[in-house]
Amino acid sequence: MGLYFEEFSVGQKLVTGKRTISENDIMTFAALSGDDNRIHTDPEFSKTTPFGRQVAHGILGLAIASGLAWQTGILDATVLAFREIKEWKFVTPVFIGDTVHAEMEVIEAKALPRIGGGAVTINFKLKNQKDEICHRGTWNVLVMGKPN
Repeated sequence: MGLYFEEFSVGQKLVTGKRTISENDIMTFAALSGDDNRIHTDPEFSKTTPFGRQVAHGILGLAIASGLAWQTGILDATVLAFREIKEWKFVTPVFIGDTVHAEMEVIEAKALPRIGGGAVTINFKLKNQKDEICHRGTWNVLVMGKPN
């Protein structure tokens, strides 16, 4: 069971598990999203770009960050909605073979009695195996309150 709104506190931190990005992840995401830009899907073309190799879709990194956050269990059966991405910056590329994890910090918890819980704002950093920030941003989720 996840955390209820009342169990979140400003300054609370959590580090997710890790995930290694594969070429299959990129190709599956390209097929799902319809974004088959050659910088992601064509190894030979990618060699001619400033990165010199295939780059994972930025939105794939965002989706993986969401999955890593979910896998922590903190929102299991208590999240009402993923309300907002307040900001999201693609700082450095994610490449095939990179192993990423997310560092999360609660920066705001606002009670919303009308929904029976509150809004929790979380600062995210998606980092690679070198501890470099690849993506960063702020998300807002609606979380149910403790049952009476």
